[in-house]
Amino acid sequence: MDIIKFKKIYFAISLLILIPGIISLFLWGLNLSIDFTGGTRISLSFPKEVSQKQIEQTKKIIEEQGVKVPVIEKSGDRLFLRTTPLEQKQNESFTNKLKEIEPQAKIDELATVGPTIGRETTVNAVKAVVIASLLIVIYISLVFRKVPKPASSIRFGVSAIAALVHDVLVVIGVFSILGHFLNVEIDSLFITALLTVIGFSVHDTIVVFDRIRENLGKRGALNFSEVVNDSILQTLNRSLNTSFTVILVLLGLLIFGGESIRWFVVALLVGIASGTYSSIFNAAPILVVWHDWSQKRKSKN
Repeated sequence: MDIIKFKKIYFAISLLILIPGIISLFLWGLNLSIDFTGGTRISLSFPKEVSQKQIEQTKKIIEEQGVKVPVIEKSGDRLFLRTTPLEQKQNESFTNKLKEIEPQAKIDELATVGPTIGRETTVNAVKAVVIASLLIVIYISLVFRKVPKPASSIRFGVSAIAALVHDVLVVIGVFSILGHFLNVEIDSLFITALLTVIGFSVHDTIVVFDRIRENLGKRGALNFSEVVNDSILQTLNRSLNTSFTVILVLLGLLIFGGESIRWFVVALLVGIASGTYSSIFNAAPILVVWHDWSQKRKSKN
């Protein structure tokens, strides 16, 4: 199996996967939750499946407080709402009126996040992703500093980051599409999933890179693309088996884990599938493309 020979096809597949998400990001952006924008999140449960009348009544009670309700969803006997920030008096008034109209309705969650806290959460989320990426580049550069020529630690680090960026864009793009069509929100759990995906992606990539380093030490770099291809094949089963077992666990969580972690698990599933693909079909082939370009440049000089 010659993976390197068909590297352009694998790059094209990655591009085709990325394009819809990137277009969605430009057109619709991300559907941010109150964790980032500020507002109030309300979760209600009813004895039976929520009816359209109950939805309208609940929305009317909130709007009577002078508050907007941009998001309202139902799931069986539960109702989820996102509103502009509710003050303490408005919370109490809403709770009292709801009990009058729907005595059996139960408020499972009523959480308010101010716009200032929302902005801080956004900044901290961006910082977390950027700092994690920088630390990964530094770590890979240190670990692979003695890699045999013509490869270099910088090439390994940049290639790993390229695969990492691919995985992050895939996850964000998918959730941009889900946010537009299914009203899925980006919350703090999504950032947790994104950081987990970054860690998994780099972990899988380093396994392949480490085998490339070993083989370069044993065989030299007379045929760099062949060394890289053999290294990928030698680690292929390990990468696929590791990812498959993780995906099985996540599928179990998706089916039995409940509503609260559903999209967190979906983000992990998308990211881990993408990370497995990128570590095999993107990261290592980028090394070969860089090496070939460098060799052509030297021959011209």
